[in-house]
Amino acid sequence: MKAVLCKEFGGPETLVVEEVSDLSAGKGQVRIDVKACAVNFPDALMIQNMYQFKPPLPFSPGGEVAGVVSELGEGVSGINIGDRVIGSCGWGGMAEQVVVDAPRIIPIPDEMPFDEAAAFIMTYGTSHHALKDRANIQPGESLLVLGAAGGVGLAAVELGKAMGAKVIAAASSEEKVQVAKDRGAESGFVYPMQPLDRDQQKALSSQIKELTDGQGADVVYDPVGGDYCEPALRATNWEGRFLIVGFPAGIAKVPMNLALLKGCQIIGVFWGAFTAREPERNKANIAELMDLYKAGKIKPYVSSTYSFDQAGAGIQELMDRKAKGKVVITVSD
Repeated sequence: MKAVLCKEFGGPETLVVEEVSDLSAGKGQVRIDVKACAVNFPDALMIQNMYQFKPPLPFSPGGEVAGVVSELGEGVSGINIGDRVIGSCGWGGMAEQVVVDAPRIIPIPDEMPFDEAAAFIMTYGTSHHALKDRANIQPGESLLVLGAAGGVGLAAVELGKAMGAKVIAAASSEEKVQVAKDRGAESGFVYPMQPLDRDQQKALSSQIKELTDGQGADVVYDPVGGDYCEPALRATNWEGRFLIVGFPAGIAKVPMNLALLKGCQIIGVFWGAFTAREPERNKANIAELMDLYKAGKIKPYVSSTYSFDQAGAGIQELMDRKAKGKVVITVSD
């Protein structure tokens, strides 16, 4: 089979496509013939040896795939050869085959195309866990989504609307804000590219407060970090919830007295750990997400697709923060 390989740590340009041995499903595992693989920010970190999980070289990036089950390992039940599925593999997904532990397999409905399926579970799983389990968001509350046109950002916009929140989208361009509005945000604004000086940070806080009738956001969803974190925290409502989802713009250092003055919570969101620690709750969440998809309330926005040989370019688009929605690598027809 063919696989996209990281043989030395570096940028996306160092990736190569080579023939490797076919895979076999071991005990409790399932082999998937991969049709599509989503690109996620951990892929960019992993190939640079900057992620918390460090697979040995050589490895294929890609932690989220969709395809067809082609082999069952010993002891696997409830899954059949030929089933259309999503597989969460951590890495190894940018290949024609991947082997996944059976509990990490999710059946997909016939009406869900493979590119949408590959782009589904990590973004919506993260945002659903964040808004439901961590923030306990309520109908009528205001939700500010930073990076609102990115994969998890757009998922948060859609889910926030489905949960009855008043969604405010913030992004780095008018085009990106409009994408979020098209997916359900009631209002939005463009923030400047960092570094932000103190006047720009104050202006950002003021803009958020203006859009929330002077109260501040009840929930802030932050998958960006960097210079945007502190002004958004300053514009949090009393007893608000600030969700730490990611930090591609850098890990922020914020004055912790803000949490005291706001009576707010700063909450970490680690969906991957949640799925391992609480598999039954995660299973119930996924069932909710599938129901929302079938009802037409959520739908992955796949803005870019790349061929198998262009996988590096797909990762580069994400690293350059040019992506809107999800980038997907098409592995086979």
